[in-house]
Amino acid sequence: LPPRLPVLPLLLLLPVLPPVAPALSGDQDFQLFLHKNLEFTRKIKGDVAALQRVVCDTFQLCQEEELLLVRQDLGIAQAPLEQCHSRAFRTEGCFSQIRDGLRAYHGSLAAVLELLPGHAGLVETLQLDAANLSSNIQQQMEDLGLATVTYPTVTYPTGARGPLPAFSSRFHHQVGGFFILANFQRFLETAYRALRHLARL
Repeated sequence: LPPRLPVLPLLLLLPVLPPVAPALSGDQDFQLFLHKNLEFTRKIKGDVAALQRVVCDTFQLCQEEELLLVRQDLGIAQAPLEQCHSRAFRTEGCFSQIRDGLRAYHGSLAAVLELLPGHAGLVETLQLDAANLSSNIQQQMEDLGLATVTYPTVTYPTGARGPLPAFSSRFHHQVGGFFILANFQRFLETAYRALRHLARL
């Protein structure tokens, strides 16, 4: 008779999944929260895209590649979301970074509001939506008993702390507004993928 192969424990055969708080995947309230806020995030992404088109049409600032050198001078940082990436995914850390990033972009949008006074209604709606989504995330963390993680404030090359550095010229302000929106859109894409990942578990 051929030698019998050893029987591997079942756990060794299962794929490694990102850590998720116990019982979250089967929690109906949590799933409802995810689906509602996926739709909300999609709506916010659409509003950011609309403002990006306005900046493109108004200031002819449309391609990031053409503005990278100016971006380095401005020191506009991307809000971190490394806790939401698949390999390092942790529910508490990801939710905390989404919440904190939304608060930071809420503040940064003030520069866009100054830049586009004719579109104040859309910018203010975007600020309100960012604040509401941040509050939704915070409330859900409290409801689930997830630990709140606080991350350091982003520090810019100029040494300034907070949502954005000061702009030295009108052109820098325009480019700054362009990158605030571009960064916010990337941030929302990552947040959306993280929420969608949880909804599929």
